[in-house]
Amino acid sequence: MTQKRRVLSIKIALIDVDNYDKVARFPNLPLMKISAYHKARGDSVEWWMPLESYDIAYKSKVLTTTPEITFPIMADTIIEGGTAYGNSNKLPSKIEHIMPDYSIYPQFNSAYGFLTRGCPRSCSFCLVSDKEGCKSVKVANLSEFWCGQKHITLLDPNILACSEHLELLQQLVDSKSWIDFSQGLDIRLITPENVALIKQLKIKMLHFAWDNPREDLVPQFVKFKEWSGITNYRKLSVYVLTNYGSSHEEDLYRIYTLRELGYWAYVMLYDKANAPLQTRRLQRWVNNRIIFQTVKDFADYEKSYKKGGF
Repeated sequence: MTQKRRVLSIKIALIDVDNYDKVARFPNLPLMKISAYHKARGDSVEWWMPLESYDIAYKSKVLTTTPEITFPIMADTIIEGGTAYGNSNKLPSKIEHIMPDYSIYPQFNSAYGFLTRGCPRSCSFCLVSDKEGCKSVKVANLSEFWCGQKHITLLDPNILACSEHLELLQQLVDSKSWIDFSQGLDIRLITPENVALIKQLKIKMLHFAWDNPREDLVPQFVKFKEWSGITNYRKLSVYVLTNYGSSHEEDLYRIYTLRELGYWAYVMLYDKANAPLQTRRLQRWVNNRIIFQTVKDFADYEKSYKKGGF
Protein backbone atom coordinates (compact mmCIF):
# COMPACT_ATOMS: atom_id res chain seq x y z
CA MET A 1 0.00 0.00 0.00
CA THR A 2 1.43 3.36 -0.97
CA GLN A 3 1.42 6.16 1.57
CA LYS A 4 -0.89 9.06 0.76
CA ARG A 5 0.92 12.22 -0.25
CA ARG A 6 0.36 15.35 1.78
CA VAL A 7 -0.95 17.86 -0.75
CA LEU A 8 -2.31 20.73 1.37
CA SER A 9 0.12 23.18 2.90
CA ILE A 10 -0.68 24.94 6.16
CA LYS A 11 0.06 28.45 7.37
CA ILE A 12 2.62 28.71 10.18
CA ALA A 13 3.36 31.70 12.43
CA LEU A 14 6.60 32.08 14.38
CA ILE A 15 6.65 34.23 17.52
CA ASP A 16 9.97 35.12 19.16
CA VAL A 17 8.40 36.44 22.35
CA ASP A 18 11.67 37.72 23.85
CA ASN A 19 12.32 39.89 20.80
CA TYR A 20 8.82 40.58 19.53
CA ASP A 21 8.86 44.35 20.08
CA LYS A 22 12.57 45.00 19.52
CA VAL A 23 15.50 44.09 17.31
CA ALA A 24 16.70 40.58 18.17
CA ARG A 25 20.05 40.47 19.97
CA PHE A 26 20.26 36.69 19.60
CA PRO A 27 18.42 34.31 17.26
CA ASN A 28 15.91 31.78 18.52
CA LEU A 29 17.29 28.36 17.57
CA PRO A 30 14.08 26.30 18.10
CA LEU A 31 12.15 28.65 15.80
CA MET A 32 14.84 28.28 13.13
CA LYS A 33 14.46 24.50 13.31
CA ILE A 34 10.66 24.67 13.28
CA SER A 35 10.81 26.92 10.23
CA ALA A 36 13.14 24.50 8.41
CA TYR A 37 10.86 21.55 9.21
CA HIS A 38 7.67 23.18 7.95
CA LYS A 39 9.27 24.66 4.85
CA ALA A 40 10.57 21.19 3.95
CA ARG A 41 6.95 19.98 4.14
CA GLY A 42 5.81 22.72 1.78
CA ASP A 43 4.10 24.83 4.43
CA SER A 44 3.93 28.61 4.46
CA VAL A 45 6.07 30.05 7.26
CA GLU A 46 6.23 33.67 8.38
CA TRP A 47 6.71 35.83 11.44
CA TRP A 48 3.42 36.30 13.25
CA MET A 49 1.35 39.28 12.20
CA PRO A 50 -1.54 40.46 14.38
CA LEU A 51 -4.97 40.11 12.74
CA GLU A 52 -3.65 37.36 10.44
CA SER A 53 -5.09 33.85 10.80
CA TYR A 54 -2.87 30.77 11.02
CA ASP A 55 -3.17 27.03 11.29
CA ILE A 56 -0.37 26.78 13.86
CA ALA A 57 1.42 29.52 15.84
CA TYR A 58 4.67 28.64 17.63
CA LYS A 59 5.57 30.84 20.61
CA SER A 60 9.09 30.56 21.98
CA LYS A 61 10.30 32.37 25.09
CA VAL A 62 13.54 31.95 27.04
CA LEU A 63 13.46 34.76 29.61
CA THR A 64 10.94 34.55 32.43
CA THR A 65 11.12 38.34 32.78
CA THR A 66 9.81 38.88 29.25
CA PRO A 67 6.18 40.05 29.33
CA GLU A 68 3.59 37.98 27.52
CA ILE A 69 2.03 39.11 24.26
CA THR A 70 -1.45 40.32 25.14
CA PHE A 71 -2.76 40.80 21.61
CA PRO A 72 -5.00 37.88 20.53
CA ILE A 73 -3.25 35.25 18.41
CA MET A 74 -5.64 33.93 15.80
CA ALA A 75 -4.49 30.38 15.20
CA ASP A 76 -6.20 26.99 15.31
CA THR A 77 -3.33 25.68 17.43
CA ILE A 78 -0.89 27.62 19.61
CA ILE A 79 2.24 25.77 20.76
CA GLU A 80 4.45 27.26 23.48
CA GLY A 81 8.05 26.25 24.12
CA GLY A 82 11.24 27.49 25.72
CA THR A 83 12.63 27.68 29.25
CA ALA A 84 10.16 30.37 30.29
CA TYR A 85 7.30 27.94 29.64
CA GLY A 86 8.87 25.05 31.57
CA ASN A 87 11.29 22.22 30.91
CA SER A 88 8.95 19.57 29.51
CA ASN A 89 7.95 21.01 26.13
CA LYS A 90 10.88 19.93 23.94
CA LEU A 91 11.20 19.68 20.19
CA PRO A 92 10.52 16.24 18.72
CA SER A 93 13.61 14.48 17.37
CA LYS A 94 12.64 15.03 13.72
CA ILE A 95 12.75 18.79 14.32
CA GLU A 96 15.58 18.87 16.86
CA HIS A 97 18.00 17.20 14.45
CA ILE A 98 17.43 19.34 11.37
CA MET A 99 19.56 22.05 9.77
CA PRO A 100 18.23 25.38 11.14
CA ASP A 101 16.63 27.84 8.76
CA TYR A 102 19.12 30.68 9.08
CA SER A 103 17.23 32.80 6.56
CA ILE A 104 14.68 33.97 9.15
CA TYR A 105 17.46 35.87 10.98
CA PRO A 106 19.41 37.40 8.08
CA GLN A 107 21.13 39.88 10.41
CA PHE A 108 23.22 37.07 11.96
CA ASN A 109 26.03 35.34 10.07
CA SER A 110 26.95 32.59 12.52
CA ALA A 111 25.96 28.92 12.79
CA TYR A 112 24.19 28.13 16.08
CA GLY A 113 23.76 24.82 17.83
CA PHE A 114 24.54 22.25 20.49
CA LEU A 115 27.17 19.53 20.16
CA THR A 116 26.45 18.40 23.73
CA ARG A 117 23.65 18.73 26.25
CA GLY A 118 23.63 18.47 30.03
CA CYS A 119 26.07 19.32 32.81
CA PRO A 120 27.25 17.36 35.88
CA ARG A 121 27.74 20.44 38.06
CA SER A 122 24.08 20.87 39.14
CA CYS A 123 24.70 24.45 40.27
CA SER A 124 21.75 25.74 42.28
CA PHE A 125 21.50 28.93 40.22
CA CYS A 126 21.41 27.09 36.89
CA LEU A 127 18.53 25.26 35.14
CA VAL A 128 20.64 23.10 32.84
CA SER A 129 20.88 19.96 34.98
CA ASP A 130 17.13 19.90 35.61
CA LYS A 131 16.34 20.61 31.97
CA GLU A 132 18.99 18.57 30.14
CA GLY A 133 20.35 16.11 32.68
CA CYS A 134 23.29 15.81 35.06
CA LYS A 135 25.61 14.29 32.47
CA SER A 136 27.14 16.00 29.45
CA VAL A 137 26.42 13.85 26.40
CA LYS A 138 27.08 14.28 22.68
CA VAL A 139 23.87 15.09 20.78
CA ALA A 140 25.15 16.08 17.34
CA ASN A 141 28.07 16.39 15.00
CA LEU A 142 29.00 19.85 13.78
CA SER A 143 27.62 19.11 10.31
CA GLU A 144 24.09 18.99 11.75
CA PHE A 145 23.90 22.78 12.14
CA TRP A 146 26.98 24.14 10.35
CA CYS A 147 26.88 24.64 6.59
CA GLY A 148 30.11 26.49 5.98
CA GLN A 149 29.59 29.70 7.96
CA LYS A 150 32.78 31.51 8.95
CA HIS A 151 31.52 31.82 12.53
CA ILE A 152 30.14 29.12 14.84
CA THR A 153 28.35 29.93 18.10
CA LEU A 154 28.14 26.95 20.44
CA LEU A 155 25.41 26.86 23.08
CA ASP A 156 26.76 23.84 24.98
CA PRO A 157 26.58 24.23 28.76
CA ASN A 158 29.69 22.12 29.48
CA ILE A 159 31.31 20.58 26.41
CA LEU A 160 34.52 19.61 28.25
CA ALA A 161 32.51 17.33 30.57
CA CYS A 162 31.48 15.15 27.61
CA SER A 163 33.51 11.95 27.19
CA GLU A 164 33.68 12.65 23.43
CA HIS A 165 34.77 16.27 23.70
CA LEU A 166 38.17 15.71 22.06
CA GLU A 167 36.47 14.41 18.92
CA LEU A 168 34.09 17.39 18.93
CA LEU A 169 36.90 19.89 19.46
CA GLN A 170 38.69 18.34 16.48
CA GLN A 171 35.57 18.90 14.35
CA LEU A 172 35.69 22.56 15.34
CA VAL A 173 39.38 22.77 14.48
CA ASP A 174 38.75 21.18 11.08
CA SER A 175 35.98 23.70 10.31
CA LYS A 176 38.56 26.53 10.26
CA SER A 177 35.72 28.83 11.39
CA TRP A 178 35.80 31.34 14.23
CA ILE A 179 34.47 29.62 17.37
CA ASP A 180 32.48 31.19 20.20
CA PHE A 181 31.87 29.02 23.28
CA SER A 182 29.05 31.32 24.32
CA GLN A 183 28.31 29.54 27.62
CA GLY A 184 31.97 29.26 28.54
CA LEU A 185 34.39 26.43 29.19
CA ASP A 186 34.81 24.66 32.54
CA ILE A 187 38.29 25.61 33.77
CA ARG A 188 38.17 22.66 36.20
CA LEU A 189 38.19 20.19 33.28
CA ILE A 190 41.18 21.44 31.31
CA THR A 191 43.86 18.92 30.38
CA PRO A 192 46.99 19.17 28.23
CA GLU A 193 45.09 17.22 25.53
CA ASN A 194 42.02 19.46 25.26
CA VAL A 195 44.05 22.65 25.67
CA ALA A 196 46.24 21.54 22.74
CA LEU A 197 43.09 21.44 20.57
CA ILE A 198 41.69 24.69 21.97
CA LYS A 199 45.00 26.36 20.98
CA GLN A 200 44.32 25.37 17.36
CA LEU A 201 40.88 27.00 17.28
CA LYS A 202 40.24 30.42 15.79
CA ILE A 203 38.90 32.25 18.84
CA LYS A 204 38.45 35.94 19.54
CA MET A 205 37.60 35.40 23.21
CA LEU A 206 37.56 32.43 25.57
CA HIS A 207 35.00 32.47 28.39
CA PHE A 208 35.43 30.70 31.73
CA ALA A 209 33.56 31.14 35.03
CA TRP A 210 34.42 31.49 38.70
CA ASP A 211 31.01 31.32 40.35
CA ASN A 212 31.84 30.06 43.83
CA PRO A 213 34.36 32.24 45.70
CA ARG A 214 35.05 29.43 48.14
CA GLU A 215 36.30 27.17 45.34
CA ASP A 216 39.99 27.73 44.64
CA LEU A 217 40.39 27.79 40.87
CA VAL A 218 43.69 29.66 40.80
CA PRO A 219 45.79 26.53 39.97
CA GLN A 220 43.57 25.78 36.95
CA PHE A 221 43.77 29.34 35.64
CA VAL A 222 47.56 29.24 36.01
CA LYS A 223 47.78 25.90 34.20
CA PHE A 224 45.62 27.06 31.31
CA LYS A 225 47.87 30.01 30.59
CA GLU A 226 50.93 27.78 30.89
CA TRP A 227 49.55 25.08 28.56
CA SER A 228 47.90 27.39 26.06
CA GLY A 229 50.60 30.02 25.81
CA ILE A 230 47.89 32.72 25.52
CA THR A 231 49.26 35.89 27.04
CA ASN A 232 46.77 38.43 25.69
CA TYR A 233 44.32 39.02 28.56
CA ARG A 234 41.82 40.45 26.08
CA LYS A 235 41.25 36.89 24.85
CA LEU A 236 40.60 35.45 28.33
CA SER A 237 37.35 36.42 30.03
CA VAL A 238 35.96 34.98 33.27
CA TYR A 239 32.35 35.36 34.38
CA VAL A 240 32.22 36.27 38.08
CA LEU A 241 28.83 35.57 39.66
CA THR A 242 27.83 38.07 42.35
CA ASN A 243 24.76 38.67 44.49
CA TYR A 244 24.45 34.93 45.08
CA GLY A 245 25.75 34.17 48.56
CA SER A 246 29.11 35.89 48.12
CA SER A 247 30.35 38.81 50.19
CA HIS A 248 31.69 42.03 48.71
CA GLU A 249 35.18 41.02 49.87
CA GLU A 250 34.87 37.66 48.10
CA ASP A 251 33.76 39.40 44.91
CA LEU A 252 36.75 41.75 45.06
CA TYR A 253 39.13 38.86 45.75
CA ARG A 254 38.11 37.05 42.58
CA ILE A 255 38.27 40.21 40.48
CA TYR A 256 41.71 41.28 41.74
CA THR A 257 43.08 37.72 41.53
CA LEU A 258 41.94 37.26 37.95
CA ARG A 259 43.52 40.56 36.95
CA GLU A 260 46.81 39.48 38.54
CA LEU A 261 46.64 36.17 36.67
CA GLY A 262 46.08 37.92 33.33
CA TYR A 263 42.34 37.29 32.89
CA TRP A 264 39.58 39.80 32.29
CA ALA A 265 36.78 39.50 34.88
CA TYR A 266 33.19 40.07 33.80
CA VAL A 267 30.74 40.60 36.66
CA MET A 268 27.36 38.89 36.44
CA LEU A 269 24.51 39.88 38.76
CA TYR A 270 22.30 36.99 39.81
CA ASP A 271 19.35 39.19 40.77
CA LYS A 272 19.90 42.58 39.21
CA ALA A 273 16.68 44.13 40.49
CA ASN A 274 17.56 43.36 44.12
CA ALA A 275 21.34 43.60 43.97
CA PRO A 276 22.96 45.95 46.51
CA LEU A 277 23.98 49.34 45.15
CA GLN A 278 27.62 48.56 45.91
CA THR A 279 27.46 45.38 43.83
CA ARG A 280 25.87 47.23 40.94
CA ARG A 281 28.66 49.80 41.13
CA LEU A 282 31.16 46.95 41.17
CA GLN A 283 29.66 45.56 37.98
CA ARG A 284 29.84 48.95 36.27
CA TRP A 285 33.48 49.41 37.33
CA VAL A 286 34.65 46.02 36.12
CA ASN A 287 32.60 45.66 32.95
CA ASN A 288 33.50 49.09 31.63
CA ARG A 289 36.96 48.24 30.41
CA ILE A 290 38.13 51.80 30.03
CA ILE A 291 37.20 52.62 33.64
CA PHE A 292 38.60 49.32 34.95
CA GLN A 293 41.94 49.98 33.28
CA THR A 294 42.04 53.58 34.45
CA VAL A 295 40.97 53.09 38.07
CA LYS A 296 42.81 50.11 39.55
CA ASP A 297 41.14 50.05 42.98
CA PHE A 298 37.41 49.79 43.58
CA ALA A 299 37.62 52.00 46.67
CA ASP A 300 38.95 54.81 44.49
CA TYR A 301 36.16 54.23 41.99
CA GLU A 302 33.55 54.43 44.75
CA LYS A 303 34.98 57.70 46.03
CA SER A 304 34.85 59.22 42.56
CA TYR A 305 31.36 57.81 41.93
CA LYS A 306 29.97 59.36 45.12
CA LYS A 307 31.47 62.71 44.09
CA GLY A 308 29.69 62.53 40.75
CA GLY A 309 32.57 61.21 38.66
CA PHE A 310 32.44 58.38 36.13
